[in-house]
Amino acid sequence: MDKVCAVFGGSRGIGRAVAQLMAPKGYRLAIIARNLEMAKAAAGELGGDHLAFSCDVAKERDVQNTFEEMEKNLGRVNFLVNAAGINRDSLLVRTKTEDMISQLHTNLLGSMLTCKVALKTMIQQQRGSIVNVGFVHTDMTKDLKEEHLKKNIPLGRFGEPIDVAHAVVFLLESPYITGHVLVVDGGLQLMI
Repeated sequence: MDKVCAVFGGSRGIGRAVAQLMAPKGYRLAIIARNLEMAKAAAGELGGDHLAFSCDVAKERDVQNTFEEMEKNLGRVNFLVNAAGINRDSLLVRTKTEDMISQLHTNLLGSMLTCKVALKTMIQQQRGSIVNVGFVHTDMTKDLKEEHLKKNIPLGRFGEPIDVAHAVVFLLESPYITGHVLVVDGGLQLMI
């Protein structure tokens, strides 16, 4: 089986860290981001014949077209990583409705749309892996009040993209783990 992996949000943060771990393992990677130039730069750093694509995951037609292009140029996608996301973090009373809708469309609907398209191929192949990623310390979360939040994490620091990337690759390569939520939070859950 070809190891073709689509990494949505692969141009930075967690997605980029996942791609950096997967490239040396022989995966053929599609690095997908809204900004094509950033996706090309991230794919180029990996060496090999990895490809870059532009896609707005909140738009179903974009997602469908991107999967068609990936299949045409790389083969059937049998691994999917959803690491695309946006942050419009603000006090609820100050948040514009458009920002809330944009965040929901990208972070929630986007993952659902990519899974919907990927599952069709995976069901036909009777195999495949999908990992949907939360967030850790990246440029998307740089405006959070770090010091206050770190006090609640037993390991005393925010997770870095590479911390989550190791867990993502583990899940992708574990054929008998399914429907599992793996918490990678530095022990934060233990404090609740």
